[in-house]
Amino acid sequence: MRFFGPNEVAAALPWKALIAAVEDVVVDPQAFAPERTVHTVPAPDETATDGALLLKPGWVIGDVIAVKVVTFFADNGASGLATVNAGVMLFSATNGVFLGACDGNELTTRRTAAASAVAAKRLARTDAHRLLVVGTGALSPMAVQAHCAVRNYELVEVWGRDEAKAHAVVDWLGADAEAKAKACPIEVADDLDSAVSEADVICCVTGSTQPLVKGQLLSPGAHVDLIGSFTPQMRESDDDVARRANVWVDTRTDGTLAGDIAQPLKAGILSMGEIKGDLAELVAGTAPGRTDPAEITMFKSAGIALEDVAAARLVFGV
Repeated sequence: MRFFGPNEVAAALPWKALIAAVEDVVVDPQAFAPERTVHTVPAPDETATDGALLLKPGWVIGDVIAVKVVTFFADNGASGLATVNAGVMLFSATNGVFLGACDGNELTTRRTAAASAVAAKRLARTDAHRLLVVGTGALSPMAVQAHCAVRNYELVEVWGRDEAKAHAVVDWLGADAEAKAKACPIEVADDLDSAVSEADVICCVTGSTQPLVKGQLLSPGAHVDLIGSFTPQMRESDDDVARRANVWVDTRTDGTLAGDIAQPLKAGILSMGEIKGDLAELVAGTAPGRTDPAEITMFKSAGIALEDVAAARLVFGV
């Protein structure tokens, strides 16, 4: 039995290898992922926000079983703690033997960002040159690096409600060898609306319950990548994004449960039949990606357990 800490996980998941591993597993006919289960963890008093517990299993027949356990506590940021914490357990799919465990936070941020990059390879314009990342949590620098692995950006901007945190993300990326290798200027965006209107790709990595990206500000050909929301109450984009964009999801089950899709569906702004495809269909080519340079595209990711399987296999070297 082995355990891998966050530094070991990071070293085992370089972007190009991880992106390729995600692409492979989502189209593998032997790979399966049941629906996640989400449980509310009641707060101890009225001054705190309820937490959430997510269980996400997935497996490849004859290979491995991965089970990720995730907690989400929105109030943690005020105490300097991560809002999302996770661990991944790996078992043999041939005899059920427990192979070990690894830190799930580093694995989750990297595989989540990699999945968005997989979609962006097919949905963002090939000549996209300006990337905006909205949010300053652990996913923010990962999203920058993953998106920069599939497009050659001339400018990356990071926006956050707390400007100091946005500067911290930019400083971290400026000191990180993996990010510096892209030789792309990375700056803090002072005004969100202006940055949205000028961006070719907008990646949201927040826990917001109020829309941040306004659809009327999107320029022709923009790609909107929504990662943060995973409950019906959470939302990073307004109704106009859903109205103007052609929409893809990572899965039609989990992806449509998040507020960015669930709320427009409930309001009749979007229908299930209008969703162009999921991540597996995008990779397989059965659901075409971008077909027009002026088309506005939107990808909603809620996370697929098979992404955890792909990443865990790289970490364990199996």
